[in-house]
Amino acid sequence: MESSGTRQEYGGAARARRRARPRDPLALFSGEFDGVHDVWRSAAGTVCVAGPESARAVLGNREAAVVETSDFYRTRHGDFGPRAAQIRIGRAARALMLRHHFARRAELPGLVAELLTPRAIWPDAGNLLVLRHLRDVLLHRDAPPQLHVTVEQIVHRAVLAGARHRHSPASRLLFRRRALSVLHTEIRARQRESAGSREPRDLLDVIVGESEPGADPRDLAEVYLSFLFATVGSVGFTLGWSVYPLGTHPDSLAAEPSWTVRETLRLWPVAWLFARTPSRVLALGGKEVTPRDRLAVCTYLVHRHPGYWERPDEFVPERWAEGAPEAAYLPFGHGPHTCAGATVTMRLLEDLVHLITHDWQLSVTHDGAGPQVGPALAPPRFTAVLSARTGCPGRR
Repeated sequence: MESSGTRQEYGGAARARRRARPRDPLALFSGEFDGVHDVWRSAAGTVCVAGPESARAVLGNREAAVVETSDFYRTRHGDFGPRAAQIRIGRAARALMLRHHFARRAELPGLVAELLTPRAIWPDAGNLLVLRHLRDVLLHRDAPPQLHVTVEQIVHRAVLAGARHRHSPASRLLFRRRALSVLHTEIRARQRESAGSREPRDLLDVIVGESEPGADPRDLAEVYLSFLFATVGSVGFTLGWSVYPLGTHPDSLAAEPSWTVRETLRLWPVAWLFARTPSRVLALGGKEVTPRDRLAVCTYLVHRHPGYWERPDEFVPERWAEGAPEAAYLPFGHGPHTCAGATVTMRLLEDLVHLITHDWQLSVTHDGAGPQVGPALAPPRFTAVLSARTGCPGRR
């Protein structure tokens, strides 16, 4: 899961493309999609893809139809690589996070009680809970105190929904320089320590140890920020999207946690838009596309395609009881760059949804606002109240 736009700003990637986007691209794409034409040219000139078959062809890069790129490993120098290093980093990070989750799983009830009760403001509450649970994965406990402070500040200033707009451009620029300087210093120190010769203590060790010798610390810092935004940001937002409909659909509280999480990721895929560039002239969904075109695969619309889903805009977790059209379900992308952390994400979210619905009574109040649209699709602000069920171990 990815929240690359904010992370790229920290890495110095070009921002002109983001400035050219409409203020609310989700509303634009949704308004233009007629449920029939799976590929169309938007009013802004972008070739939009909402059909599952075309989406899989683009993201899977069949016959090298698009310029090969990684949403997760993109840096200001292009894609971080080589591909073998991406695979090594993904595999080692997944193993580290799974070990940590299972070792600390018993602490989740206490974290829910501490951070989410009696009431909490979301989606920030979900992000901060994920941060607490995965803190030792992001940075081991003996890492320099200044680094711990910097990572916490990045979360509060850049990861939380709407956080960037609470600071002036000058303040963001100054903080970005300071934060990157701290990260670069730590990465150089770990490169000198030859982190690959020991069991990784945290994700920084994984990135340094599994990258190629002599890798640029600036690129490694951007990869680390990808992990930070994808875990604390995207996983936290998905948790918020899971709590939001459960609090407004009390009849769904008895649904299996796995159904709830899958239905949440169907309705509100945090990684909702994937940009690609055609490598040659090709036919896609009956449209001719050229290398001059911008391609945008909108998984939000793929997941709500009326040709594949019954009641596509409704929260119906029970649809997963007998399976659902997997061909039209791409919450973690598709192809060689599918999110490496999908398994960890699902396990953590299912455990948390189970705790919240089994141990607590949930109610949600909100102002009816829509999603907070950015590189990641974040929930609107809402308040969730948890009151303990009698006899449950999570209660205070």
